[in-house]
Amino acid sequence: MKVIIEKSIKGKTLRLVQGDITEREVDAIVNAANSHLQHGGGVAGAIVRKGGHIIQEESDRIGFVPVGHAAVTGAGKLPSKYVIHAVGPRMGEGDEDNKLKNAVLSSLSLASGKALKSISIPAISSGIFGFPKDRCAEILVKQAADYLRNASETSLETIEFCVHDDLTKGYFQKEFEKIGNT
Repeated sequence: MKVIIEKSIKGKTLRLVQGDITEREVDAIVNAANSHLQHGGGVAGAIVRKGGHIIQEESDRIGFVPVGHAAVTGAGKLPSKYVIHAVGPRMGEGDEDNKLKNAVLSSLSLASGKALKSISIPAISSGIFGFPKDRCAEILVKQAADYLRNASETSLETIEFCVHDDLTKGYFQKEFEKIGNT
């Protein structure tokens, strides 16, 4: 795992790392999920393969989660305590930017509601859902930075983005460089 860049916002940490999100030792990792919480491919498939089928079983009990919302399950055998399943938009369904904003804010609110201190988030919707990686980075980083600036009651001390490939890393790094330490 490689830390790419870190910013301090109101004494809290916003971080970009590159590697495998299933190996992150944080309170919660975020899964880029579909509305039916069927975790077959991509990040979702890797989370269930490494964390165990219990994650899919808990997801099946939750059932349906609307686009732009999130739900939480245990993390099975993963090093994190929880998996937050954020349902991002598929390109072409309309209002994708706002749905992605809502998905990340819903994830952060759920984490704070459980009094979690750290969360690791992938580039939601930028894989098989086709959301442009540059816009994804812009929206996610801005929402997380704004959340740390404005959510005075949050338990979160660290919000990190965990990206896998160099292209996505470049877009996220560019957005991080726009943020000043505060």
